[in-house]
Amino acid sequence: MTKRAKTSEITKVNAVVVLSGGQDSATALALAVKKHGADKVAAITFRYGQNHSLEVRFARALARRFKIAQYKVVKMAFMGELAESSLLKPGAEITKKKGASCPSTVVEGRNAFFLQAAAVWAKTLSAHEVWTGVSEADFSGYPDCRATFIRAQERSASLALDFRIKIVTPFMHCTKADEWQMADELGILDVIDNHTLTCYRAVPGDGCGLCPACKLRRRGKKEYLKRRK
Repeated sequence: MTKRAKTSEITKVNAVVVLSGGQDSATALALAVKKHGADKVAAITFRYGQNHSLEVRFARALARRFKIAQYKVVKMAFMGELAESSLLKPGAEITKKKGASCPSTVVEGRNAFFLQAAAVWAKTLSAHEVWTGVSEADFSGYPDCRATFIRAQERSASLALDFRIKIVTPFMHCTKADEWQMADELGILDVIDNHTLTCYRAVPGDGCGLCPACKLRRRGKKEYLKRRK
């Protein structure tokens, strides 16, 4: 196993991946490693007061599995003081109000904070790419997963840092079935299937099957397996 740089050291890389430990970010990490090589990729995970810190353990394990150059966990607990979300309240019911565009799991502005922070670290590491697994083709209606937001955030980060930042979104126009196919083609189907945590109730792998994230994941997997036959 290659020795990863200590968090305190500055290692120049080409890309920083926002890594949550779920299907989307894990597949994005694999794509970044394929493009640049593990020694030129870093990943960042955020503790933002989410109910299930287990996802951080999964993210850390993925960083080790892919033997990337550098990995960092950053605390953003202040988000719980700003946003209302069932992901930030232990035991809260996951619901979707009639007429609402998003379920109660939305954390308002989460990706804006994540991407800006990732961009700051990317500049420190001399990386011009920040990767994120968002999609507007197959998602829960979150406004900060749209292409129009990503382009605005990209411009904002570049201006704020006076440093060119490109936000790479490999799944922006892909369905979950497409993502499963990418994972298979990358040779990491087992990793995504058994070593990621997508579930809002913190059930690894296929998850609880009831929350919005699990329903999307399972539906996509079923569609891909049917496509592969």
